[in-house]
Parts: sequence; C-alpha cells; structure tokens
Amino acid sequence: MEDILRGFIQEFKILTTDEVNTIVESSNIQSFDKGTLLLKEGEIAKECYFVLKGCIREYYIVDGIEKTTAFYTEMQPVNSFTSFTDASPSKHYLVCAEDSIVTVGTQRLEEEMCKRVPRLESIMRQEVERHSGELQDRLARFMTSSPEQRFIQLIEENPKLVTRVPQHQIASYLGITPESFSRIKKRIYKR
Repeated sequence: MEDILRGFIQEFKILTTDEVNTIVESSNIQSFDKGTLLLKEGEIAKECYFVLKGCIREYYIVDGIEKTTAFYTEMQPVNSFTSFTDASPSKHYLVCAEDSIVTVGTQRLEEEMCKRVPRLESIMRQEVERHSGELQDRLARFMTSSPEQRFIQLIEENPKLVTRVPQHQIASYLGITPESFSRIKKRIYKR
C-alpha cells in the first residue's frame, strides 16, 4: 500500500523524493473490515482518512432511515470537516462499505508532517479547495438533475461502484426508492 500512496503523492511535482519518502514513512496506514464504523453521529471526529483500497460510505439517519450522501473510493480523502476542525459532534456516520485500507490522519500528525515538509500545507490547502469545488459541483448537479440523470452521471464517473455496494444504498444516494432505481437501471441498460 505504501507504493500506491507514494504514486499518488509523487503526482505533486513540487515535492522532492525525500519529501515524498518523509510523507509516506510518516503515514499511518490501517486496514478496516467491511462494516467498521469509523465515525458515529454525535461523536467528534478526531481522524481523517485517505482511501488506498476499498470504499467508505457516508450516511445520515433521518426518521430512522439511512440516507447515503457519499461514497469514497480509491485515492479520495474522507473527512467530517465541521466535526474535525471545530470539534463539534458529527451529524453523520462513516462506515466501511468494503474491507478498506486507508491512511489515518489526526490534527497532530498533520501539523508534524507540515513542519517536516512545509510545502505539504500548500498542497493540502489546494486539495481541500479542489475537493470543495467538486462537492459544490456534485451538489449542484444533484439539485438540478433527474434521478435518471444522476444514475447516468454515477456510472460515467464511477461505473464499478454500482457492483461494489448494495443497490439500496445506491438508490438512497440517488435520492430514490430501490424500486424506482430498479426501473431506471433497467431502462438505462436497455439503451
């Protein structure tokens, strides 16, 4: 897994080989079984993650029903930003949807790594801005598209996800019932 992490970090061309090695060697890589809760509603997030292998699902419980709001797969960061940065209770859950291998970060580890590799802070800021923009775009697309369009976008952006997680979770993510999802999927795959 260190090689996968190293490959990702090397994409940031401003880092030297020594800096890349420092980041990889300082990283805390852990494995979690499918079903492991990484964060529960009401807890304060003390860790953030970066998925090397696997899938993490974010969901809320609304009127006793799980509402999936995100899936994080390989090479994606996972963070409960409000809870992590403000030390406020999380409003959602993070669960491993598959057996997963992730880097686990803490504020202290982040600070130490940024002291050892000062350029890392700039890279982290740029990545947060990039992911914030992607989230903003995803939310806008969700608000302005039909469930069928949402599904088409999902299979264009992450086609393997549909086979990696239960269909009722995909339906929840799309904002529809499993029955509606089944009909939409049937129509799309007939085309």
